Parts: sequence; structure tokens; C-alpha cells
Amino acid sequence: MDRRSLLLLTATCLLLVLWYPLMYRIYPPRPVITPTQPGSTTPALDGHLAPSGDLVAPSTLQPASPLRPGYADTGFRRSIGPVTEIVLENDEARYVFTSDGGGLKEVELKHFEDAIVCRERNRNVPVGSARMNRWASTPMFALLGVDPPGTQPAYDLIRSNDVVVARRDLGGDLRVIKEFRLGTNHVLNVTTRLQNWSAQTRDVPTQEWVFGTAGPLHPDENVMYLGLFENDGESNEHIGESWFANRTLGCFPGTPRSEYLGQRTNTVWAAVHNQFFATVVLPADRSARVFARHVDLPVTNGVPTRAPLPGYQAALLYRGEQLPPGQERVREFALYVGPKDYRTLSSLGNNADVVMGFDNYFGGRFSGFFARALLLAMNGLHALGLSYAFAIIGITVLVRLLFWPLMAASARTSKRMAALQPQIKELQEKYKDNPQKMNQKMLELWREHKINPASGCLPILIQFPILLGFYAMLQTAIELRGATFLWACDLSQPDTIAILPGLRFPINPLPLLMGATMLWQARITPMSPSMDATQQKILKYMPLMFMVFLYNFSAGLTLYWTVSNLLSILQMKLTRARDGKSPTLPTLPTAPQRPPGRRPNP
Repeated sequence: MDRRSLLLLTATCLLLVLWYPLMYRIYPPRPVITPTQPGSTTPALDGHLAPSGDLVAPSTLQPASPLRPGYADTGFRRSIGPVTEIVLENDEARYVFTSDGGGLKEVELKHFEDAIVCRERNRNVPVGSARMNRWASTPMFALLGVDPPGTQPAYDLIRSNDVVVARRDLGGDLRVIKEFRLGTNHVLNVTTRLQNWSAQTRDVPTQEWVFGTAGPLHPDENVMYLGLFENDGESNEHIGESWFANRTLGCFPGTPRSEYLGQRTNTVWAAVHNQFFATVVLPADRSARVFARHVDLPVTNGVPTRAPLPGYQAALLYRGEQLPPGQERVREFALYVGPKDYRTLSSLGNNADVVMGFDNYFGGRFSGFFARALLLAMNGLHALGLSYAFAIIGITVLVRLLFWPLMAASARTSKRMAALQPQIKELQEKYKDNPQKMNQKMLELWREHKINPASGCLPILIQFPILLGFYAMLQTAIELRGATFLWACDLSQPDTIAILPGLRFPINPLPLLMGATMLWQARITPMSPSMDATQQKILKYMPLMFMVFLYNFSAGLTLYWTVSNLLSILQMKLTRARDGKSPTLPTLPTAPQRPPGRRPNP
């Protein structure tokens, strides 16, 4: 290794070690927030009676008014009087309804942990059941925008078997009734009624039906995965954390956005989500628009002074209308609150499986297609009794077997090209002043020996979509959350086994193994004779770049790549052992060498 290569290797390792301290210094944690003192007020936006027939983003016209401490700027006001709660539950979930807003306060998913925490001997220690909407101040199916300024009365809650009814008078003989009925597969059936009990036509303002808040389940969850979807039956729109953050060039802090108003006026379904869980609403009345606002969530882990994390409260906006006397406006919804399970989301219809987010990564629908296929294959192998880790290994082996003939042909081509290197160097020296002639002679040489120089790139190009599909699938598939492999206690996260004190640098063995196997593979792979010295060095040390880029990716992805590298090395060795020594290739005739200092004969 020359001095320049050694310096490059040293600089790469230093960047890897110092990356975390540098980022911690450039982007420090949010400042700690002092708890609100009793009697203080928090400025927030209040309800506004929009003109009949006008569809507006509710908060754009709402005057500021003080709210009780602890309630964020969400447009939701705490109810007067005592708050009551009613619980519905089945084998899948526990639904908690509150009279404060007359909606669904939270959903506890019984079969999923709140967080996966690694402990000694790589055991998963559940912190508690996953609780959706836990940190939000606004319950699901709270109705905003129909109350005059002031604190709203509490709802009356009534339970009958598997049905909960919330009821409240809005004033002026207007009444709202909400009916929640238990379904299956994490679905609640919701019916809302706006009734006019007066003897005259009433103006009903724009209604904001909150259907959920995208937020982390625990303080250490990555907020980069928060977002919302909207679908009009033909296309989807995804608004994520980066849209609200409004970063310059996607990296540098910008002016954050606080609200989002969708342009689709025929919403088929909408959703809010974090990395592994989602809330999806499917309205029967599709004349709504999606509206979302940024909120601060007091996500804590028993520490009351911890800084809040971002959340995105989403709602369906229905246009204001006139309601004749004795009439009611009835709307029905299906509400899914549960994991990002592909089969379950697909059963909702209307392409609701888009919530998985497979199409949001590089490659779009192309990589999303491979992500879905790989997920189905992984679940199929798991159904046969394999763990998810060995299912990933099994898929890797199947992919390598599928492309084995192509990879073997590529290895033979590389070997034959390496054998032609003396002739190629002679051509390069002979025609160094005539590049066009040199390329022509090289093509003739390759054609004579039946060598396609592009064949070495073909296996990589074919496998690239599979790699993209694996990356997209491993980001949000609930199946890998908490799946273990050797020292890795969660394949959906980096396999960190320790943190270097003082540097905040995680020790992740799988990316290091991946980098080592890539260096090994690059060392035994013949270089193309057409490459110059600089290109060969770049290709030789490119594994170090990949190791840096993928160091904090999910352990499932680095496991796939490591196994794939080992299989490639095995294939190269088997191909070489089977082919034996390459045949001697003819050399080009060269001019006879003359003694130095002697002139040629005329």
C-alpha cells in the first residue's frame, strides 16, 4: 500500500470515528424545557366559525387565545368538568375512549412492544405494549372548528356491548353523535352524525375531523420516519418530517413549516405513521381534504423535563354546509390503528399497502416492487420454520443461486481479460498517440477472443434493484422489529454492542464484517485491464466508503450484504478451481529490439 492509499484509509477511519461527535456539536440536542408552572398560560389557536361553504385550513383564521398549561397549539381545548374514560378491547388491542373531545384517546396494541431494548445476553426486554396516540393531546375523531371561542363541554360516553357512543350538544340545537364499533384486524368502524334539532336551517362550518397524530412511541425513536399519506384513488402524496423541517438542500436547517393543506378534494384514504405503525382512515364520504399541523409531543421516559419531540396531527376537512331543520349529516369511516403489516394493509383495499412506504425510497415503484416480492419471500421462509435472520440468509442464497451462471460467466470473462493484459498494454503503448485507433484494436482483440468487456457489470446491474428492494423492505417491515441474530437483538436497527465513552461512537460489528468481506472480494477480483491506476485504486477502496455509508443502517441489510459477499468469494474460488489454469493466449508481434545507441539501417 502506497503512502497516498494509506492516508486515504486513515482519513476514512478518522471520519467514521469522529462523525458522531462532530454532528453532536453541529446539531446539538433540543434545549431542555422547564415544566410549565401552575397558573401560567400557553398561547394557542382556538376554534373559528368558518363561513358556510368555504373550505379553509382552520387555524389560518383562528385568533390566539390562552389554553390551560400542558396543551399544545393544536386547536383542541380541554373539556369542562371531570373526564371519564371507557375501554373496549379484543384479542388484538385495547381502545381507550375519553369524554375530553369524545374520541379515541389511545390504542394499546397487545402483541407489540413499545420499544426493543438490548440487554445482557442479547435479550429483548419489552418496555410495555405499543400505545398509539399516547402522547397526543387531541383524541382521534375529535371534532374541531365547530365551537365558538372558549372551553368546550365534555361529551357523554355510553357503552353497549362492543359499541361506544359519544354525544354532545354544540349549541343552537346542533348535536354531534359519534359511534365506535369494534371490528377485526385492528379496524374500528366509526359513524358520525351532525343533527339539527332546531326549526330553522343552520349553517354548519368547516369541520376538522382529527383521525390521528404521527408521533414516536418512545423518546429514542427516530423521528425521520414520521409522516402522513393521502390518496385520491389514482395517486398518493407523502409528507414527511423533511417537508415540515424544510431543510436547505435536505441537510441544513431552514424555516420550518407548521401546516399542510392537501390539494386533493376526493380523499379515498389518509394515514399518519411512524417507522413501524400507522393509523389509516377510509371515509365513505370522499369529499374531504387532508389537513395537518405540526405539534410538540411530550414524549418522556419518566423524565418530566425532557424536551418535546415533533408530531404531525392530521385531519379530514369537510366543507361547510347548510343543514335543514330535522336533518342530519351522517358520515362513516373505517379506522385502522396497528402495525405496518403488508397483508393486513392490503386487505383494506384501495392500495392502502402504500402506507408501508416501499415506494418512498430511491427507485420509487421499481424498488417498491422488489421490496414487496422480497417481503413475501421472507415471510414464506419464516412460515416454513426459519427465523427472520435465516430467512434473509436463505433469500440471499436463493438470489445467488439464481444468478450463479451469470456470475460464473462474468468471473471467467474477468479471468480471460486479465490474461490479455500484456497484449492490451502493448496496444496502449503502441497507439498512445491515437486513442481512436487504440480503442479499435482493443475491440478487435476482445472480439477475437470472444470477450465482452461489459459482461462484468451486468451481474451488478441486475442485483442492484434487489439491493434497493431489500433496503426499502427492511426500513419499515414490522416482522424484523425485535428479530434477533447472534449478538444483534433487533434486525431493524444497527447491531450496536457498545458505545465508545466520550466519543458517542457505536460499535457495530456487522458493518465492519461487511467492509472486511468487501475488501477481501475486491482483492481477489481481477481488475479490468482498461482501467487506469486511479480507477483501480478507487475500486479497491470503495468498500471503505460503503462501510461508512452503511455503518448505521439496519442489521438486516448489512447481514444480507455480508452473506452476499461471502457467497461471491466462494463462487470465485469454485470457478477458479474448476477452470484451472487459463490457456496461454497468443501475443501480438512486436518489433525487434535494437541495442541502445545504434541507429537503424536505412
